[in-house]
Parts: sequence; C-alpha cells; structure tokens
Amino acid sequence: MKKYFLLIILFAAFAVKAQKTQTSPVYQLRIYEIFESNKKEFHERFRDHAMHIMKKYNFKIISIYESKSDKKTEFVYFLEWPDEASMKKAWEDFRKDQEWIDIKKQYTAKYGDVVGNIEDRVLTKLDYSPN
Repeated sequence: MKKYFLLIILFAAFAVKAQKTQTSPVYQLRIYEIFESNKKEFHERFRDHAMHIMKKYNFKIISIYESKSDKKTEFVYFLEWPDEASMKKAWEDFRKDQEWIDIKKQYTAKYGDVVGNIEDRVLTKLDYSPN
C-alpha cells in the first residue's frame, strides 16, 4: 500500500512540474513611435483610457518606458501573459472594444495621429534566464 501511495505522490509531483513548464508566462514587448508635437496627448490617451480598457481584458502591464534618440521618440511597454492564446484573445477583444474605438476616433480628430510605427514582439523566457 505504501508503494502505491508513494507512486501516486511521485506521479503527482511530476505532473505539477510538467504543468508549470507548459504554462510558463509569455512576455510581450510593444514599441510605439510617438511624435513630439502631440506626445502629451498620446500619454494622456494611454494612461487615462487605454490602460483602463486594457484592465477589462486582463492585460498585465509590467513596466512602461520612453526612449528618445536623435531621430525619434518611442513609447515602450512590457506585458506578461499566461500564454499566447490569452494574449491574442485579449488584443482581439481590446481592438473591438467600442469605448476604445470611440476614444481613438476622438483623439485622431482632435490631435491627428498620435502613434506612428508599432513594433510587437512576443518573448519566451529561456530556461537559463535569471529570475
């Protein structure tokens, strides 16, 4: 009886470990070109509207940055997702959100385009990456 009990515990431990490995988070890096002429409005729209709507769709924003070079200013943010399927579904729902559609229209009509080129990178953490 003890052997069977130990086997069950051992099997359960391996199953839990395998499940953790399969469901490791997916990270996403988003980089938006923004314009000095309406940078304030871009930040207002993202901070006051986009982030609020993103919460409805379980976006987990880890950090937000601004990068400036001689040629351009970029808005950079980093997200964490449980898996790629969740990420794709959340973005699909966010883009179809009527509140977001209306806000984008309002800002574009009032300030012009507040975002230029957008880069999107899905990152998978390597097993030897520091925590």
